Amino acid sequence: MLDKKGERVLSIDLRKIGTAISDYFVVCSAPSTTQVCAIADYVEEKMWELAKIDPVRKQGKENGIWVILDYGEIVVHVFQSQYRDFYRLEDLWADAKRTNFTD
Repeated sequence: MLDKKGERVLSIDLRKIGTAISDYFVVCSAPSTTQVCAIADYVEEKMWELAKIDPVRKQGKENGIWVILDYGEIVVHVFQSQYRDFYRLEDLWADAKRTNFTD
């Protein structure tokens, strides 16, 4: 994600949250819909290259506002920046362990 200039990249460890639908959420944002889709495409390419897995489900590429790539135990969320600020997804699990990634 950082290779494609993703912003505010973080992972949220949800394993200790009893109601979570996956073990991890990975979240990032980008300023444009084009960049959101480019980051999502890159994640898919790298997941295939490194782990030989495709997402079980994916949504959002048609509009590039919020792309979700569901890999089962890991769910990737790539937001257009203003929508990430609006939905504040990471605030839903404020007590979960977070890891921030930077260059």
